[in-house]
Amino acid sequence: MAEPKKDEFLEDIAEVEAEELAEQIEEITDDQAEIDALRAERDQFKDRFLRALADAENARKRGDKARRDAEMYGGSRLARDMLPVYDNMKRALDAVSDEQREGSAGLIEGIELTMRELLSVFGKHGVQVVSPEIGDRFDPQMHEAMFEAPVPGTRAGDIIQVSAEGFMLHDRLLRPAQVGVSSTPAS
Repeated sequence: MAEPKKDEFLEDIAEVEAEELAEQIEEITDDQAEIDALRAERDQFKDRFLRALADAENARKRGDKARRDAEMYGGSRLARDMLPVYDNMKRALDAVSDEQREGSAGLIEGIELTMRELLSVFGKHGVQVVSPEIGDRFDPQMHEAMFEAPVPGTRAGDIIQVSAEGFMLHDRLLRPAQVGVSSTPAS
């Protein structure tokens, strides 16, 4: 009879060990599930962090570009408002006859000095004069056609008259040069 008790005892030990083993497997499975959940959460946080980092870098670049643009083009309204002053002074100097130059030399010299100073200030701030010549080709990016007229000896698209000079602010057009353009077809 001792044998059956021994078998029962071994069965009980095996059953206990099986339960303990099942519990350990369940704990390992739970731990693995928790590890997988933590990895997924880590990956999600890493993705969010990298996106936030990229957004911050893009915001910094946009801010730098906005600052550079403000430095370069912030004075464009003032420069555009000063262009009629330049035009009027140029017209005044162009209208002066030799006789008036002799009679009012000091006044004319003052206007010329003021014009040079205005051009110097324009230059310091990146404003350049766009001054096409008669015979140049019309460029719609730089010129505004005020009229078209057939002029013998010219080709269609040639500038035949300059009404007003244009201006650039660094690489941006402030005002196109106002020109007359030939409409004579090529022969």
